[in-house]
Amino acid sequence: MNRRSISFTALLLAASLPAAAKVCRVEAYGAKADATTKNTRAIQAAIDDCAKAGGGTVELAGGVFVSGPIVLKSNVSLDLAKGTTLLGSPDHADYPAKSEFRAPGTQSLVSATNAQNVAITGSGTIDGNGESWWVEARSTRNAGVVGAVQFRPRLVVFDHCKHVRIEGVTIQNSPSWQVVPYYTDDTVIRNVRILAPQHSPNTDAIDPFSSSNMIIDHVYADVGDDNIAIKSGIINSPGPDEPSKNIVITDCDFMHGHGLSIGSEIAGGANNIHAERIHFKGTDQGIRIKANRDRGNQVYNISFKDITMEEVKTSILISEYYPKVLPQGDVAAAPVTRLTPFFHDITIENVNSVKGETAGVIVGLPESPVKNVVLKNINISAEKGMTIAYADVKGFGVHVVSATGEPMTVAPSAKVDLK
Repeated sequence: MNRRSISFTALLLAASLPAAAKVCRVEAYGAKADATTKNTRAIQAAIDDCAKAGGGTVELAGGVFVSGPIVLKSNVSLDLAKGTTLLGSPDHADYPAKSEFRAPGTQSLVSATNAQNVAITGSGTIDGNGESWWVEARSTRNAGVVGAVQFRPRLVVFDHCKHVRIEGVTIQNSPSWQVVPYYTDDTVIRNVRILAPQHSPNTDAIDPFSSSNMIIDHVYADVGDDNIAIKSGIINSPGPDEPSKNIVITDCDFMHGHGLSIGSEIAGGANNIHAERIHFKGTDQGIRIKANRDRGNQVYNISFKDITMEEVKTSILISEYYPKVLPQGDVAAAPVTRLTPFFHDITIENVNSVKGETAGVIVGLPESPVKNVVLKNINISAEKGMTIAYADVKGFGVHVVSATGEPMTVAPSAKVDLK
């Protein structure tokens, strides 16, 4: 399936969503937009009433609606009018513990499970009120590792859903990951702003997790972790895990954050991922594909095209040593297992990056080198150059300018053919 057919299919599915019939205004169910009253029951009652009627729109308009977790249902749209905020309750006790993503977790502010034809629309804001959770996370060891501790709430989660649309809204200040389609098929995320302070822990903007047929278009993300992190299985996953696949990312602006990532938890693999016309400014990385021996699988048919970067710490980072970048000490081959990462068939084209720290790293494992990386028309200016090891790289028009050291360091383990 090519990029054009992926986009066309997803747009057809999204366009086929039935028009919402019933309109449920939350004030009619007792909700108050006074930034104080907890409106969980009132908002949920509106959602349930619309669902019972066969579908409809739940409207929040004017002011700040405080709420604990709410659950969307099939054929229901949550619409937030301009100037309206759905604000997460500050009381941690309002968020019950639950098993999420096959690991101990905490219920998100907005979620849907096994639902179809679900949407979040409007010009308003969903705010996770995450500051108190971030303070707690900073004092907890391994707080950002799924499965290590009870994971704090994500903000918006679609679990095993179909035909999902998020459009127009601002989503911000999640306690952790902000938007997570999990085992979800046919999702459009368009004209959305996703925000969190630069150093807020694990506030990934969008984390597609074992999900397929997705369009991410015109998203502005300025967050504390990955701007996008495509995932498909937790660390040391016992399996089975489905891949994330058929994802198109277009016309996005990524400010602070850790870049456009595939991984690191990628035990189900990822394929048919295509990104075009992405601008990065001030991110830690730009293009990043990451895993390690405890969380990998096949990652292939990946392309990045028409990419611009300013003040990005590492422009291109492909590494099978996450959370490290380069191997530390012994680089002996290890046995190949179900979780060995294998990155191959990756094309990076038309990249212009200026004022960076490191031009790039492309490094595989001795037992699983990165194969068939194609670089076309790459122009990178950085303090340090590019390092390539245990990788097969070819292409043309690659220009790396480094202020210090060699522009490109190629290890004996690498095969590089750049014309």
